[in-house]
Amino acid sequence: MILQNYRLDSTILKVTEALKLLQSEKGIIEIDKDALAIPIKRDNQREGYVFHGHGKLLLDTIVETREGAIGESVEKEVNEPFLMLGDTKDVEGHLSEANKENLTAMGYENEQAFMDKAKDLLEQFGNKGRVSHFHCCDNMHGFIFAFPNEAGKLDLLIAKGSNLVYKALNKVFVSNENRVVLKTPNETIVSGERKSIVIKNGHFMKHCR
Repeated sequence: MILQNYRLDSTILKVTEALKLLQSEKGIIEIDKDALAIPIKRDNQREGYVFHGHGKLLLDTIVETREGAIGESVEKEVNEPFLMLGDTKDVEGHLSEANKENLTAMGYENEQAFMDKAKDLLEQFGNKGRVSHFHCCDNMHGFIFAFPNEAGKLDLLIAKGSNLVYKALNKVFVSNENRVVLKTPNETIVSGERKSIVIKNGHFMKHCR
């Protein structure tokens, strides 16, 4: 799945009711009614969307160790355009064509203004060389989300089933069935198989559960 093969559709849509774009053991991404959406296509097939509306990102990025819980959950309001790649079937039934009022509510003078913003986001995502092949999304029911952050870069969330990878400005969190990894500017924690390894402020600690 190479991003050069992707393009934006020419139709601007709106979300007809509040949706959960992602719901898993570790995370939830919600988008409110009347959010704007532009389909992302490859070979005339919808592969995702650029959304702009009011939403929420909730992630459980806490690591449990013998010495207690380490880390903090992520709770963010999402009010800037963001990108989603993955299975679109659950979304398609909750979209209709947007109108002038919907565009104005999101701060756009016309359709082209939103198109340009969505194009910039897609190009930023593709040009950074972040991931060249997205195996989690190729008919494997996985998702990739990209959220602009305050540094002008993109936070990434990759989810497939119970597996999750979140990479933000000051946090990397990886979770699968057997292991959890959390990395922040002050600490690195690896937890799994009844053991936890913690490197905090340069000090190494090993805990057995």
